[in-house]
Amino acid sequence: MGKIRVGFGFDVHRLVEGRELWLGGIRLEHSMGLLGHSDADVLIHAICDALLGAANMRDIGYHFPDTGEEFRDIDSKILLRKTVELIGTKGYRVGNVDATVCAERPKLKPHIPAMQVCLAEVMGIDADDVSVKATTTEKLGFTGREEGISAYATVLIES
Repeated sequence: MGKIRVGFGFDVHRLVEGRELWLGGIRLEHSMGLLGHSDADVLIHAICDALLGAANMRDIGYHFPDTGEEFRDIDSKILLRKTVELIGTKGYRVGNVDATVCAERPKLKPHIPAMQVCLAEVMGIDADDVSVKATTTEKLGFTGREEGISAYATVLIES
């Protein structure tokens, strides 16, 4: 049996008017979107950080700096694909992903199956190996006030 490792990722982006809302690689209809150098997909960014951490390869900002013009408004699915390729250079592949998105609105439950399929396709794994959960913060904190959205991800990688 090969080596297995786990990683944890976390990301936050501010909600603002005039931006599209991208979560888990899919566009959601909402009055606000996430602010960031890329498309600001917090779920994908948390997964990328978890994968990089599991492989002991620093973090998303190290590999895809927000000072890099080549990453301005980039589709985060490209960053996820590149992250999977990066961990592959150390002999790792994605085993499974377990992620949670914290947002008051929009309601994410109806979109979760599409997110799972999209993320699995990008990472080259089975949709059954991608768990996405949604929660609110019961109107508490910055997510509760709808100032932003946060995401957490735990991953297992194997060699």
